[in-house]
Amino acid sequence: MRSVLLVAHTSRHQIAALATRTAADLRSAGFEVRMLSDEAPAIGGDDVTVLPPETAAEGAELVLVLGGDGTFLRASELAHPAGVPMLGVNLGHVGFLAEAEPHALSDTVDAIVQRAYDVEERVTVDAEVCFDGETRHTAWALNEASLERTNRERMLEVGVAVDGRPLLRFGCDGVLCSTPTGSTAYAFSAGGPIIWPNVDALLVVPNAAHALFSRPIVVAPASTVEITLPADGHDGVLSCDGRRSVAVPAGATVRLRRGARPVRIVRLGDWSFADRLVTKFQLPVRSFRDAAAPPDDLVAE
Repeated sequence: MRSVLLVAHTSRHQIAALATRTAADLRSAGFEVRMLSDEAPAIGGDDVTVLPPETAAEGAELVLVLGGDGTFLRASELAHPAGVPMLGVNLGHVGFLAEAEPHALSDTVDAIVQRAYDVEERVTVDAEVCFDGETRHTAWALNEASLERTNRERMLEVGVAVDGRPLLRFGCDGVLCSTPTGSTAYAFSAGGPIIWPNVDALLVVPNAAHALFSRPIVVAPASTVEITLPADGHDGVLSCDGRRSVAVPAGATVRLRRGARPVRIVRLGDWSFADRLVTKFQLPVRSFRDAAAPPDDLVAE
């Protein structure tokens, strides 16, 4: 039996109603519909398979996400270790990670049933927190891993190295290591460039750096980025996708590399990333001069 893990922001009544309808449509098409125990009751979960987070995505054909980017990132924690592709339906605000809009939900379900979709792989970032020569913590992120200060009254002093060579040292609010997928998220707000999601690279963005040179840099996929907190400096915190955090003591080094395992994302059509940027950011595709130009018939007169 084909199976889909349905992840939804069920605390919103509108999304819960759509999830109920979607689950019914999938079951009618012969699918097993899986859900987490804290979400299934919102849709009357008698006809769904309730599973714990650790095994919910294992063996599923895909993870269908109803919600915004936050829900998508939460669902990625289930899909990523199982290697299962994800399909997002945007029921949030910007929804850069989603592939479909709510008005096309029925067509989206039809595409799943007909297997009329492609799967692309997105770069992730793996992080290690190293202290006294030992790896104390490991983590991963789809959007970004961000080393940040813990005290608003003090800047975080950091040293940045790439491939073992010292590159920068400055005080700052933090330093982000972003994937191309995450370049439209926190990294963009911190002044980083937008990178097409199929680019194989990592982006390093200083956040509010007190330095003459604090430009974002793009490093090769095989490069290793190291961010070190001086032993006589302040503690920090490593946040991955704004969801998973670990403490980073003074004297520790955060080592960041291209993730060993990608996140797999479903694509339904040939909607280009440029089109997505124009739609999501409402970019002007005509200049002010063009928009203010008089009609051709008036110019002729």
